[in-house]
Amino acid sequence: MANPNPTEAIEAIASAIGSVVYIDVAKWHLYLNDAKLHTLVAQRLYPLLVDNDISEDRVLEVLRQIPVKVGGGKRELPLLELLPMHCQVDLMDVLEELQHQL
Repeated sequence: MANPNPTEAIEAIASAIGSVVYIDVAKWHLYLNDAKLHTLVAQRLYPLLVDNDISEDRVLEVLRQIPVKVGGGKRELPLLELLPMHCQVDLMDVLEELQHQL
C-alpha cells in the first residue's frame, strides 16, 4: 500500500479493520463492516496514519468521538464504549501494521 491515493488507503484501512474489530452487545459481536461503521472509522483514522500519529490516546479519542445510535436512535453511545478491550488492542495492531505500509 505504498503511497496509495487517499480513497484507496481509506478503503484498505476499512477492509483491514472491518472484519477484525467488533461491537459487543450482550455477548453478540457485530463487526464494524456489518454495522457499516468501518469506512467512517477508517476516514477518521486516516489522518493519524498519514501524520504518523498512531498513539493509543489519539485513536481512543477518535473512537470516543464517533457516535453510535442504539435503541432505534433513542440514544447514542461513543463507539469506544461498545468495543471490548481486546478489539481496541487488535485495532491498534492493525493500524500499526498499516502505518508501516503507508
